[in-house]
Amino acid sequence: MAPFSRFLLAVALLPVVEVAAGAAPRDRDTRYSGIFSFGDSLTDTGNSLRLAATGSGPSSRPPYGETFFRHPTGRASDGRLVIDFIVEALGLPNPRPYLAGKSAGDFRRGVNFAVGGSTALGPDFFDSRGLKPFVPVSFTNQTSWFKDVLQLLGSVHEQRRMMARSLFLVGEIGVNDYLVALGNNTVGVGEVRTLVPHIVAAVRSVLTEVIAAGARTVLVPGMVPLGCEPQLLALYRIGDYDPETGCITELNDLAELHNRALNRMLRQLRRAHPGVAILYADLYTAVADFIVSPRKYGFRDKPLAACCGGGKGAYNFNMTAFCGAAGTAACADPSEFVSWDGVHFTEATNRHIACGTLKINSPTLLNPWTAEAMQRVGCA
Repeated sequence: MAPFSRFLLAVALLPVVEVAAGAAPRDRDTRYSGIFSFGDSLTDTGNSLRLAATGSGPSSRPPYGETFFRHPTGRASDGRLVIDFIVEALGLPNPRPYLAGKSAGDFRRGVNFAVGGSTALGPDFFDSRGLKPFVPVSFTNQTSWFKDVLQLLGSVHEQRRMMARSLFLVGEIGVNDYLVALGNNTVGVGEVRTLVPHIVAAVRSVLTEVIAAGARTVLVPGMVPLGCEPQLLALYRIGDYDPETGCITELNDLAELHNRALNRMLRQLRRAHPGVAILYADLYTAVADFIVSPRKYGFRDKPLAACCGGGKGAYNFNMTAFCGAAGTAACADPSEFVSWDGVHFTEATNRHIACGTLKINSPTLLNPWTAEAMQRVGCA
């Protein structure tokens, strides 16, 4: 792989090209009545607290949530997630976590189906390969929940009307699928790469489902640079390291492969559904730029170290001393760190990602990208 700086220069314009290709014509300013989201811990705003398998997990304990909410909320961060900033910019209420709702009234302004630890692929896929997911939730479950919510929302006409006026966030998803496979010591990165088409197919299945239900605007985040995750840097010694960043080259190659396949699939869907705005959020380039130029965004000079944990060393990560466990502590100022706990991002990182996503996609997501909206979410 080419050094990061050249790679970033090569892909910097990709999101703009993808948006132009996927933007559907509109006869009004973009205004949404709600947001429906699918994904994992990068998007989960509380479902994990209500699931038996994850209810007592790290995000249920301090110091999670300390920066903004002042208490744990089930979000895997010190504060808000990307979805929280997008919701704020659009002037929408936060979508209710699916497992916290019961009636149609709970879901009329949107639903968050994301669950921390969720995979794109179902348990049968992993069972066939002798692997076990972290939690018993996949995109199959989240799609089933979506169908259940649709049935609560009235007639098919009413359902489609609400879907057309809502924003759909599908992903990020796939990190846990790759981590499950990497956790098997007999599986190398080369074999993990074979999961890519299956994961992308699972994302396509969800997109097809929501479009069939009437969705007109869908935002699909791509894969993060896996080789720059403090957790993976601390746990694995895989191949070469990028000399510019210290990230694991082979894992970043995997993330790039994922994103290329994802974008090919999105282009196919745009051709099949020209009336639907199918947008791409380039998380890889955003996070990679934080690693290459941390001071540009207000981060410290060691962007590969986690803010919270008990690992010390270069990455401050130790699975047996994970953030929130006895004897661990958070850094004094999380806004100076890219990574919160070695796996998830700080609120500061999430804000930068959200601001970039909104600005690049503003002709469709937020028309116009106003100073008021920028002020609401603290974008520079």
